[in-house]
Amino acid sequence: MKIAFIGLGQMGFPMARNLLRAGHQVTACNRTRQKAEALAADGAVVADSPGEACRDAEAAITMLADDAAVEAVVNGPDGIAGALAPGAAHLSCSTISTALARRLAALHAGRGQEYLSTPVFGRPDAAEAKKLIVAAAGAADTIERCRPLFDAIGRQTFVAGGEPWQANAVKVCGNFMIAAMLETFGEAYATLRKAGVDPHLFLDTMNALFASPVYANYGRIVADRQFEPAGFALRLGLKDARLVLETAQECASPMPIASLVRDQLLSAMAQGQGELDWSSVTQVSARNAGLPG
Repeated sequence: MKIAFIGLGQMGFPMARNLLRAGHQVTACNRTRQKAEALAADGAVVADSPGEACRDAEAAITMLADDAAVEAVVNGPDGIAGALAPGAAHLSCSTISTALARRLAALHAGRGQEYLSTPVFGRPDAAEAKKLIVAAAGAADTIERCRPLFDAIGRQTFVAGGEPWQANAVKVCGNFMIAAMLETFGEAYATLRKAGVDPHLFLDTMNALFASPVYANYGRIVADRQFEPAGFALRLGLKDARLVLETAQECASPMPIASLVRDQLLSAMAQGQGELDWSSVTQVSARNAGLPG
């Protein structure tokens, strides 16, 4: 397929490269042009604007930081909405609000374009290894048409429903589950450090109990206190905590633990941890227990 790929950060770059390796034609655009030029060595064409990247594309994929970045790329001068051909699809892999997903679906429908929400689970190393999990939602025929793209970037795709925003609900609730796990690791490790128990021994015990790669990966990062370089910045984790609470409010569904996690992330932000990995939220529990970070 002919693909426009917008957003070549830590996640977007390896995703676009895997699309190229799967035989798709990729025209790449990034705010910092050098990142797009680096992808040219793998066969990508470099575009100067999202609109230019989208001309003649069958699908445009966005992988951007937040709602504001996605809206700017879609609606801005020479943006996606004005350049994407009727019948072509916009696939938003970004973690965005359910409200924006509904606006994008309506916008593209009004132009005769397709829209899918296709957020992904996984850190940059998973993106490199083509092991992302894709949550997709939207028109069934469009999902099936784009399934080769999902197969090129991930190991499994789950269809959340017929309305694009449903995939965003899956994504923000999933990130809430990870953030809640980080909070429990922080609290448990703080208690164990004060009890004189090695957190790595506890991690081995939990790995035997849960046999979860997510527990194993994040548990090691926290036990080693290796929060740089960030695979996922804490400031983005705080954004996602806000998004899940907004979704909960839309659905009239209380999420008290999500509120606690949001406050812990906010406390970490206040301590200057915004650019550290979001697993550094565990330092809040350590400080509360009178421990050094």
